[in-house]
Amino acid sequence: LQRYHFGATFFITEGFSFSTNKKDYMTWEQIAQLHRDGFEVGNHTRDHFGITSENIGQLKDQLQAINDRCALHQIPKPISFAYPGNSIAKEALPVLAEMGIQFARRGGAPEFPYDKGEGLGFEPELDHLLLIPTAGDARPDWTLENFKKAVALAKQGKIAVLQFHGVPDLDHPWVNTPAGRFSDYMKYLHEGGFKVIALRDIKNYVTGIVPPSDPFAIIETRKAAISKAQSKP
Repeated sequence: LQRYHFGATFFITEGFSFSTNKKDYMTWEQIAQLHRDGFEVGNHTRDHFGITSENIGQLKDQLQAINDRCALHQIPKPISFAYPGNSIAKEALPVLAEMGIQFARRGGAPEFPYDKGEGLGFEPELDHLLLIPTAGDARPDWTLENFKKAVALAKQGKIAVLQFHGVPDLDHPWVNTPAGRFSDYMKYLHEGGFKVIALRDIKNYVTGIVPPSDPFAIIETRKAAISKAQSKP
């Protein structure tokens, strides 16, 4: 990322074995260095908290725990959020807004199944800023062609949001991205002249856009269109 002067957002959770496994997880001192290096530090909840309509009452505490850690390490209060497990619920949107979250990244679901990491381009005039879709959610069996397919969604005013769980993510091998392959991906972006930004920098592309009155309407529209296309002989 630094070699090519790319921006990026690192979404932080203290879930899984974060507190004890420093072979596979960063320390807060290292996370603070990411901020000092110019990268964005985002909120991914304390416990990698999968949001549902039933547990929404716990979301504030989950977010505040990461906010407090950031403050302790001189990291700005996060304004970007990533849904743990890419699990979304309509009740989360007002809570995220109340907690100061301006941009929230989801996965490619529910328009596409989770397992292959497929997604779609973010359309600033249609997608709610707290439901930004992922264009590609990297998997260990991805090749450069899979990555190119995701990046190709950045066209006609769309933004391709790329998701990596870890480079590498040895604690979760089913979403691991090998370092060498990540390097190939970044080289492709550099040689292709792509502008690579942190999630917070989306603000430069959404000025004056009115949020949709129904944040989930575009999701249902896309699901119907995809289903129709897949049903054709």
